[in-house]
Amino acid sequence: MVDQSAVGRSFTPVTAQVEPGRLRYFLDTLGETNPLYRDAAAARSAGYTATPIPPTYLFCLELMDAPDPFEFLTALDIDLARVLHGEQSFVYHAPVVVGDTLTFRSRVVSVAEKKGGALTLIGVETAVTNQHGAHVADTSRTIVVRNEVAS
Repeated sequence: MVDQSAVGRSFTPVTAQVEPGRLRYFLDTLGETNPLYRDAAAARSAGYTATPIPPTYLFCLELMDAPDPFEFLTALDIDLARVLHGEQSFVYHAPVVVGDTLTFRSRVVSVAEKKGGALTLIGVETAVTNQHGAHVADTSRTIVVRNEVAS
C-alpha cells in the first residue's frame, strides 16, 4: 500500500514533441471540429503563432512519449489492475502549439486513504515547460488505487 513516504517523490522527466499528425488523430478521436485546433490560418487569425492544442491533450502527450508510461506505478509498487483514473485538471500559463517541444516533470503531492483503507488516492502534479524553458502549464491528477482489505 502506498503511504505518506511517497509524497515528494518525482519521476523521470518526459519530453514530447507537439506534432500535427498525432494532434489530428487525437482531434478525430474526440470528434473535435473547432477550426482553431485544425487550421493554422484560423489559429493565426485568433492570435496564436501556430495551431494550439486542446487542454486535455497534455495528458496524452505525456503518456505517449514516456519511455516507461507506468514508471509511476512501478516505482510505488502499484498493480495496474487496481488503478482507476480519479480526476485531472489543467492550468495553462502560456499557449502550447504545434511545433513545441515540452518537458513534463511529475511528482507525488499527496497520499490519502479513503473508505477505511479500501482506497488510496494519490495526487500527482506535473509542471510543463516548452523548448524555451517557459513554464506553460501545470497538470494535476488523482490516481485511485483499490486496495485489498482484510475482512
